[in-house]
Amino acid sequence: MDQAFSQRVTSRGWLDEAHAWLHERAEEAGHVLAGPIQQPRVRPWSTQLVVPTDRGRLWFKANCPSMAFEPALHELLSGIAPDQVAAPLAIDPGRGWMLTVDRGETLGDSREPTLADWRGVLIATARLQRRLADHRDDVLATGVPDCAPVTVPDRFDALLDLLRSVPADHPSFVDAETAERLAARRDELVEAVARLATSAIPVTVQHGDVHPWNAFADLRVFDFGDLQWAHALEVLSVPYGWITSRTDIAWDEVMATYAEMWSDVARPRDVAELYAATAFTQAVNRALTWWESLETATPEEWTEWGDAPRHHLLRVLEA
Repeated sequence: MDQAFSQRVTSRGWLDEAHAWLHERAEEAGHVLAGPIQQPRVRPWSTQLVVPTDRGRLWFKANCPSMAFEPALHELLSGIAPDQVAAPLAIDPGRGWMLTVDRGETLGDSREPTLADWRGVLIATARLQRRLADHRDDVLATGVPDCAPVTVPDRFDALLDLLRSVPADHPSFVDAETAERLAARRDELVEAVARLATSAIPVTVQHGDVHPWNAFADLRVFDFGDLQWAHALEVLSVPYGWITSRTDIAWDEVMATYAEMWSDVARPRDVAELYAATAFTQAVNRALTWWESLETATPEEWTEWGDAPRHHLLRVLEA
């Protein structure tokens, strides 16, 4: 196996290369480094470097191969929706590197999110989705995975074959009995896909991981490494899980706010039915994200996070 992502990005050679690149890009933008560069976070899928300068803190991010599209995507989003996504200071699309200006605290760090906060985050999310719906080719050209509903049945089959073929001690192994139960839901999955594929609410950018630490205090979302080209309503899955398991906020009120953003094309009842259908597609697409993000992980990282592909694929049984 090639060197694991987390090992590569903590190696002296890689860090020297990254430091040289960000130093040059920062100076080109008029920033002078003002202290030691720190690496506070390393995950199997990304790492961040904190860069102090005379004009404030900069952030450098490097992504694993499956998420290396993020810098080019971020730049595209900032061009189409500059009021919602700030332009990066510099990017290297070939290496999946990005340098950005510090935009302040996240929502999660600044306060306990309220109902108004969650409404604001999902309004911003839906607004971005609407603005990008007609930019499919541009989005996919950055490397974003095409997870539109029509692609999901084949993806389900491939993931099921994959997870039942890995060794039995693999954290995402699916045994024969569970595989049969999953296969038995395939017809319902196909029906859900048909409903979504013909809906008035479009396939567009699906952030993939909307939560309080992926939104700034002013409620703009960021961190687009989990993004897929998928049905818009799949974006509700993570907020639903977060709100219903960690807060006392009424999900129905949050959902109603998001549905209102599509009220010109769909009634609230239609939105609810379509959201139910995305329980199938989002589960499969999220399993893909996790599997690909761990393809360059260490054995220890597989032990820590490796049950996630299985966990999400098994959500098809609950859809």
